[in-house]
Amino acid sequence: MRHHSHTSHSHSHHHHEHSHDHAHDHDHDHAHPPHGPGHNHPNAQRAPVQWQTPHQPDGAASPAAPEPDLDKVEAAFVDGFISAPDPTSFLRLARIPFEIAAGGASLKLLRVEIDALTDVGSLTPHLGGGTFRYDPLPSNFISRRRRLRFVYFDGASLRPLSYAELRDIDRLGD
Repeated sequence: MRHHSHTSHSHSHHHHEHSHDHAHDHDHDHAHPPHGPGHNHPNAQRAPVQWQTPHQPDGAASPAAPEPDLDKVEAAFVDGFISAPDPTSFLRLARIPFEIAAGGASLKLLRVEIDALTDVGSLTPHLGGGTFRYDPLPSNFISRRRRLRFVYFDGASLRPLSYAELRDIDRLGD
C-alpha cells in the first residue's frame, strides 16, 4: 500500500480499488479568497487588461468601450415595445429621438422594425470554396433572435439604424 500527501490536505490517500469520495474536515476559504471562473481571479467582473492595441500607431486614442449589456437592453426594449399600448410614448420614455441632426442631414423617424429570425439550416463550404454543403439543424442547434431597426428618412432615402448605431450617433449635429 502506497501513501502520498497533498500540501493542501493533512491526510493521506490509499491507492486501491474503491471510491475516495469523502467529506473534508477543514475549510478551504480561510486560507485564500474564493476562486473566480477558471480559478483566475476572485474579481471575475473585471475585463482583461490590454496593454497594447494591435495595428494602432503609438499615442492613438483607444476606441470607447462598448456598453457590456447592450444586447440585453435591446432585448428589453423589444419586449416592452411589442407590448406597449402607446408606442409613441414608449419611444419617448426610451429616449428614442424622433428627429436627429447628423452629418448635415435632418433624420426623421418613420418606423420601428422588429424582425423575428430563426436559423434552421447551415452551409459549409467544400474544399476550394466553389460549392457548399447544406444541412438542416437539429432542434438543439436552432437559434432564435430578434433584429431591431429604427428607420429614419434623411430627405432623400431611408436610413435604417440599429439600436447601437442610434445610441452612438452624433445628436448635436455638425
